[in-house]
Amino acid sequence: MYNSLTRIQNVFGFFTTVAFVIAALIAASDLTAPRAPSATVKPTNVQVVKGRPHYYSTKKEEYAIIKFSLDADLSSLFTWNTKQLFVYVTAEWPAADSTNQTNKAIIWDSIITSPSADHLSNLGPASLKKLRKSAAGKTIDPSRGKLSLKNQKPKYQITHPTGKIASTDDVTLRVHYNVQPWVGVLTWDQDSDFGLWKKMGDGLSKAFALPALKKKEGEKAR
Repeated sequence: MYNSLTRIQNVFGFFTTVAFVIAALIAASDLTAPRAPSATVKPTNVQVVKGRPHYYSTKKEEYAIIKFSLDADLSSLFTWNTKQLFVYVTAEWPAADSTNQTNKAIIWDSIITSPSADHLSNLGPASLKKLRKSAAGKTIDPSRGKLSLKNQKPKYQITHPTGKIASTDDVTLRVHYNVQPWVGVLTWDQDSDFGLWKKMGDGLSKAFALPALKKKEGEKAR
């Protein structure tokens, strides 16, 4: 009844129970850390061009290229349990079929690691060494949550399933974030306050319109 295998199973069961309780306490500790992220974003240059989705495609589509400026303070999202922070900017505009739906496409994103997760960064040896040196001895590095981008080029051009996106009205840019902890659940930007966690301050640009597609000489304007 009390052979070696039974004793090992009991020890393993006790160990997993203790580990689960500790993990739950660590995850719950995030609720005690205040969050008050804020951001301002605005477009600085907007273009619409025509191109092929694939080199073998015979049909061209319209693509929007949106440059923007971003100032964000996400430092409160970094705690001792934060592994990394995923930040991204989307372009959003209402659907044309009056279904109360919203078109949404990511134009830029970035991953910001905490000092304890720098080894996960996709950086070269020199950049990684400089990053580790700047965060030496720091468990929390709030300065990494502060972004200041001026006339930033988008990582992704955006289009629409119809292939038409020029002259679209009521387009807005919105800042989003996703906190990835060492232990616990992933959390995204929230629309309302939840305890010590506050919703994103601003983070939404004023509405603007995408320009019409430029036509070559001799062609009629759209």
